Amino acid sequence: MSERPAGRPPRPAALVLDVLDTLFPLAPLEWRFREAGIPRVLMTRWSDHLLRDSFALALVGGDGADRSFEDVVRGALRDITGHQIAPSAEDVIVEGLAELDPRPEAEAALSAARGAGMPVAVLGDHDDALPRRLLERAGLLHLVEDVLAARPAGEWKPAPGAYRTAARSLGVAPERLALVTAHGWDVAGARNAGLVTGWSSHLEGRFPSVFAPPDVSGRDLTETVEGLLALPSGAPGLR
Repeated sequence: MSERPAGRPPRPAALVLDVLDTLFPLAPLEWRFREAGIPRVLMTRWSDHLLRDSFALALVGGDGADRSFEDVVRGALRDITGHQIAPSAEDVIVEGLAELDPRPEAEAALSAARGAGMPVAVLGDHDDALPRRLLERAGLLHLVEDVLAARPAGEWKPAPGAYRTAARSLGVAPERLALVTAHGWDVAGARNAGLVTGWSSHLEGRFPSVFAPPDVSGRDLTETVEGLLALPSGAPGLR
């Protein structure tokens, strides 16, 4: 585990944002589940299975770590339906992931970071095609310097390597990179890798008590990014 000095961390040199349920809410997939004939209550179970399986792959590695994000998405759908889901119904839901809309403050949050001269990237367990398509569809791709993918780099979040690979890609030390996310578990993973952490409460409401708190929190993405930008400046030239 990378240790940070006690107290508030310095202002980060770069920013990376989680994608699903942080920038792009999953809730609109509900109608896709209905269209596929899957009860609404199973959508939450699907999301839980998706996280469970991703965490397990992050922990155990091995042959299973080679599975794609889509493999895990489809596997979770089959598990929650007792393997009764038709391939065409799977397709309806998988295709819906590429048609999600961003949170209303997403553009303002990204613009605030870029306006402050901070490189901005996104990071998820999927390959880079999904977030790139979402950002392009939403007209936000020009605000992002890089689209990073933990899974093709051989890691699943919240394994520390996923976050450290993002730092290397952006040319900064882990302690100079900040993660913005709506997931408490993502904060814990990033903190374990030495990153500065920003948590938006729009998804979970309260930060999970089992984890150490984030360095910065906000009611939405804009407030969280502004909190990170307001951190004290570090040593000149530190990267």
